[in-house]
Amino acid sequence: MDQKLYDYIGNSYKRKNLYLQEVADLENEIARTKDRKTKAALKAKLVALLKSKDLHEYVKSLREYEEREKAFLEQLKQDSEAYKASFTSDNKKVNTLKMRYFKATKEEEFYKPYVDLCYDAEVKYKSAFVIFEQMKEVIDHLESNLKDLAEAKVSAKNKNPQKESEGKKAYKVKKAEVDKQYKISLKKLKEKKKEGLISNKALENEKRQLIAKKKKDISILANSLIPSKYYKEVVENKTYETTKAVKQKLAVIDDNESNVLRTVPSEVESNLAGRALATCWLPGLGQYLNGQTTKMWLFLMGSFFIYCIAIPYAFGFGNYQAEGLKSLVTLANGTSKLNKSMIFMVEGIIALFMILLGIGIFIISYIDVKHVAKNIVKGIRPKNWFETKRGIFEEGFPYLVSLPAFIVILFIVIVPLSTTILLSFTNMDPKHQSKFQWAGLKNYLELATAEGMIGTVFWAILGWTLIWTFVATTFAIVIGFGLALLTNNERIKGKGFFRGVFILPWAIPGFISIMFFGIMFARQGILTQILNNITGLTLDIKNNPIQTRIVLILMQGWLGSAYVFLLSTGVLQAIPADLYEAAQIDGATSWQRLAKITLPIVLFQTAPLLIGQYTFNFNNFSIIYLFNGGGPFNPTIYGNLAGSTDILISYIYKLTMDNQQQAVGAAVTMIISLALMIFTFIGFKNSKAFKED
Repeated sequence: MDQKLYDYIGNSYKRKNLYLQEVADLENEIARTKDRKTKAALKAKLVALLKSKDLHEYVKSLREYEEREKAFLEQLKQDSEAYKASFTSDNKKVNTLKMRYFKATKEEEFYKPYVDLCYDAEVKYKSAFVIFEQMKEVIDHLESNLKDLAEAKVSAKNKNPQKESEGKKAYKVKKAEVDKQYKISLKKLKEKKKEGLISNKALENEKRQLIAKKKKDISILANSLIPSKYYKEVVENKTYETTKAVKQKLAVIDDNESNVLRTVPSEVESNLAGRALATCWLPGLGQYLNGQTTKMWLFLMGSFFIYCIAIPYAFGFGNYQAEGLKSLVTLANGTSKLNKSMIFMVEGIIALFMILLGIGIFIISYIDVKHVAKNIVKGIRPKNWFETKRGIFEEGFPYLVSLPAFIVILFIVIVPLSTTILLSFTNMDPKHQSKFQWAGLKNYLELATAEGMIGTVFWAILGWTLIWTFVATTFAIVIGFGLALLTNNERIKGKGFFRGVFILPWAIPGFISIMFFGIMFARQGILTQILNNITGLTLDIKNNPIQTRIVLILMQGWLGSAYVFLLSTGVLQAIPADLYEAAQIDGATSWQRLAKITLPIVLFQTAPLLIGQYTFNFNNFSIIYLFNGGGPFNPTIYGNLAGSTDILISYIYKLTMDNQQQAVGAAVTMIISLALMIFTFIGFKNSKAFKED
């Protein structure tokens, strides 16, 4: 046991409990003593002290105080009821504050003689003294403003038409004077500007000040001369004083009361180290024992979720079809034909996440109880609700705001993602749509070893996907950057026109452009005919794999260039001209200025976004599917699973939607998702922009 106590900032205090002080002194002396006989004698003395606890003079005084306190609290309860019966006001807030003040006066009087006896009496005395000293002013303020508010409401309701009319006439006269004075002042300002005494900026600032002063003066006139407006303002002011102003004053009292708790230590006889473990089975129980009632109710809500929602759902109660966590094992096999394995899997995943949330609540409650109990033993009192609420809204505000988003993400992102992951380890295919079983790594091994048509097609499509991603994206970046350099050149005229033309591919919806080019590159399409006339060849672009791939790359280069053009243009316009002038003076050529100044700055600013372009094109489903449906088709290589220009994302679509190979499709999805995450991470990590951060 520690010989001293500590508050929340680490200040040390002597123990007031003389019995515990003696116990602590003996325990520390035993720990320091090395001589066996002396240590045995000290241990015997400690045992005797513990056995004769009730005979200790301090313990007797403490027991006497506790008995008196018990009697006092009973009497205070009766006196409070009698005092409550004497209330004449119907305002609940006033009555509540009066009751709080009445109790504080009684408590301050009772606990004052026992301040030196124990810290519990001291903290109750000081808390009562804070309320006793400051609450009377708040009550008087509230009652006075409530009276004024009631009178103002009556006066506003019972308007005198004659006074109202006289007030409006007087207001018009005074308002005309204010308008006249404003015009005179404005005319003087304009004369100063003509004489060159003030600048345009100063003129505008002075005009704004004059307008603000005019509005303020007119408002004051209206409120002072027109009775209805006057009483309306009074009602607004008094309403504020009786609500927000009183709330602020009470917050000051609560803050001062909290400071008492922070600076007066607690002193307990027992070691509370086991409280967290003993109460961890019911979140809220430990908080109750620690004296944190409001926090107890919050954790009891968590207990309700665990025992009334999460655990029953995990055992199958409340499920649509499934059997809770057991569903993840059975996947509806051995059950009714009407049951679906997919439903069982999804409900099993939801049950799993509910259990994980419950475990999280258990852990948070355990840590909270353990932390508070440990502090109590040291002397640090638990936070009251005022401090806890302030901590939640200040330190815990990011978590509080993120909580609804986390719950939404859990069910619309994490649950579907988990379903996809688990689905990749099953045998869901055309033969097992309703009922499927776990298949382990079979799907991944089939893809890795190029086993069967599915595995063979996967590697063929992966190769084209990588070529497509790198070539099409790089081509778009080169075009966009080149056009940005061109339009940024000082010798180019009509930059606005050209910039408008170059962003058209980005401004026009992509699917319209893709379908337009799909028609134009058909066998009898206008672009195909033009190319045939120029080259003297007979092109059949949409039925030739190589030609279709080339056209797709060219199309994406044009469609993707507009975004890169916008990014590059913004960065190029922000580069200081001094850099180029200094480089030119040093004898740098145009290519050297481009390589040493322009490219590093543009890439530094746009690298993260350009990396995003590569990941976007890796999964660019729309251009592949809308242009030629992934074709042309070659059954000898791809079977009926894909076409010659399909990339992995469109391959997944055809696997799942056209061929009902959901398990393999899920496996491919996980492979490309993992690959993209690794690629993006490496790209971001190695970009200078992220290294600078």
